[in-house]
Amino acid sequence: MAGMTWTFAPERVDTPDATALRRDYYDDVASRYWQRPATEAEIDEGLTNDGVELLTPPNGRFLVARYEGMAAGCGGVLLLDGERAELTRVFVRHAFRGTGGAGALMGHLEDAARELGARRMVLNTRLDLVEARALYGRHGYAEIPAYCEGPYMDIWYGKEL
Repeated sequence: MAGMTWTFAPERVDTPDATALRRDYYDDVASRYWQRPATEAEIDEGLTNDGVELLTPPNGRFLVARYEGMAAGCGGVLLLDGERAELTRVFVRHAFRGTGGAGALMGHLEDAARELGARRMVLNTRLDLVEARALYGRHGYAEIPAYCEGPYMDIWYGKEL
């Protein structure tokens, strides 16, 4: 896949590509959590009132990553306060993993956070999401004390931008 190109652009969360990516993201993390495939109804329920509408200007951004024009990944940032943005919904479809897209997506999401005025990025994730945790570590994120709580949060990371 050498020579193939990734592009990254802000997109509304309700476009067909963004919606499909958000469904795939939720399917991936929920199926791993439940240790079985998530049903369509469970995915629908998980995406209901999930706060994704906050990932819009002026306090948030949602990016869609495309590989050779195909919707391949996504991620969002949300300004929490005058200093911090939260990284959320970082996902690359399995077929596109290993092509450098996740690392490039992280850079674009960090740039988006800076554009929102953030000086620090924070995030939370689960211990079983080992690929995500490895990605964050490779990009300079270090474990921090919990800044929020919820049922699907095991570990928190932060990074100065």
